[in-house]
Amino acid sequence: MSYFVVNENCNGCLSCVENCPANALAWKDEGPKRTILHNMARCVRCANCWRICPQHAIEFQHFLENQWYEVKTLDLVHCKICGAPLYTADLKRTISEKMGSEPEPLCPKHRESEFAARQAFIALRKSRY
Repeated sequence: MSYFVVNENCNGCLSCVENCPANALAWKDEGPKRTILHNMARCVRCANCWRICPQHAIEFQHFLENQWYEVKTLDLVHCKICGAPLYTADLKRTISEKMGSEPEPLCPKHRESEFAARQAFIALRKSRY
């Protein structure tokens, strides 16, 4: 979705371009066409373009929408005991490649209890010998 929306009221006067303090707006004339350009990375969302436009052509409300947009969906790895989500399968693959072994899928609670159980087993074995 484009956040910078210009409606049919725009007449190409360039007031928005000339008054953008961040230089996030530009224009180009090619043949019989004028194109207004917007660079989201430069835009500071000051709304000066919206305030200055004599045609009320800029629909700034899109900048102000308080919505989350899904940008990527990844598979999750869950704790093998309780099923709590831990991290993504892609992160697991990255960790495995860097460590040379796969991390055991345990949440902090079960990692601690499994560690304690291993320590108790080791202590029991030592006491028998």
